[in-house]
Amino acid sequence: MNIKTIIAVVVAAILVIWGISSYNGIVNEQEQVKQAWSQVENQYQRRSDLIPNLVQTVKGAANFEKSTLTQVIQARSQASSIQISAKDLNNQQKLQQFQQAQQKLSGALSHLMVTVERYPKLQANKDFLGLQDQLEGTENRISVARRRFNKSAQQYNSNIRHFPTNVFAGIFGFHKKAYFKAQKGAQNAPKVKF
Repeated sequence: MNIKTIIAVVVAAILVIWGISSYNGIVNEQEQVKQAWSQVENQYQRRSDLIPNLVQTVKGAANFEKSTLTQVIQARSQASSIQISAKDLNNQQKLQQFQQAQQKLSGALSHLMVTVERYPKLQANKDFLGLQDQLEGTENRISVARRRFNKSAQQYNSNIRHFPTNVFAGIFGFHKKAYFKAQKGAQNAPKVKF
């Protein structure tokens, strides 16, 4: 073999090794995004599982406003009906639909908690207080899971856009992942009226 052939073989081997490494790196990041998304779904499911217990506790402890409970039940049903799979994470519109349903449920739960303040007997109920604490913890976990998902998506999206990795990403069909975004008007402080 002459020197040119050896150099060509070495360069080709380096390119193949680099290509395999780049591809595997993108796959690992894609799997991290999927795993982060499953944690978001896990926390939303935890909240959804707590709601029936919360509603039953509230119903049993007070002659409670049925419209408030109905709103919570309907919002939970709607939030549960919108499903996103890992392949849908490229679709910002589907992610926004999912997020809107979850925000509607959050709003209904907030309204429920505000309404509960008018019922001292319910506020003293240990079951209710325990569920309320679990729900607050779950809302915090949801926030953390969404933040971690966005971080994973950002890392993946950055990697598939950097040159020369973007060449392999394009060839193998890796696409940008969507992010969770704040709901419209979230930058404005809420108005509190007494």
